[in-house]
Amino acid sequence: MRHRLLILGGTGEALALARAVAVTMPNLKMTTSLAGRTRDPVLPPGEVRVGGFGGIAGLVRYIEENDITLLVNATHPFAAAMSAHAIEAQRETEVPLLRLLRPAWVKQPKDSWIPVPDVKAAAEICRWLGKSIFLSLGAKDLATFAGLAHPHFLVRLVDAPETLSLARYDLVTARGPFTLADERALIEQRGIDLIVTKNSGGDATYAKIEVARELGIPVVMIRRPEIALDPGSEAVETVEAVLDWIADQTARNLRTGERNATTGEKA
Repeated sequence: MRHRLLILGGTGEALALARAVAVTMPNLKMTTSLAGRTRDPVLPPGEVRVGGFGGIAGLVRYIEENDITLLVNATHPFAAAMSAHAIEAQRETEVPLLRLLRPAWVKQPKDSWIPVPDVKAAAEICRWLGKSIFLSLGAKDLATFAGLAHPHFLVRLVDAPETLSLARYDLVTARGPFTLADERALIEQRGIDLIVTKNSGGDATYAKIEVARELGIPVVMIRRPEIALDPGSEAVETVEAVLDWIADQTARNLRTGERNATTGEKA
């Protein structure tokens, strides 16, 4: 069987995986899917598909029409809908699915975290805590804070949106990873006294958590959705583990094909 890999991407891990596959498995046909929210994304090697699939049915159709044999979900830990769609598509197509999920950040002794279940709960905290608040969130989450007239927000996004519904804010456009020195300078210069962020994990944006620890700034930490763990499918934390999984899957199918050839059965 000739394998074809579909990577559900949009993260640094997905990009690193595509690059590693291109180097170590050059004969493996590979497509990376991007949601298309970033205007000028760093494109991975191999084929690239941009835009949504159209729900579970669309993803199933794409898998079947393009002869996908291996599926890796390397989306953001908070991409709950896409993760749910990947699980359902795997159940319908029986294509092996692996979740590449970066470890969550873990609270350290000197951290001052306020854990909340979602963005709405985070906005409620901002009604009574914080005068200069760093919203380290995606553009689609910002509307939840639109009704808050008292705090002044610092918003950092990769791309500047056409409109922002916040009452009082400054916008910074930048793409991570961010250094400790840069985050310290940003937070101190802006007089930040509260940070709101998702527990995305990884190193690219962790520096702001370290600065908050140093300066004693509380952090409203939004917990990951449960679907991030992709129940029902295997999950790993590193690109190397994904490469091992791909190698194991291809070797397993090779052994199956050899047995079928010996017995005269169809693969």
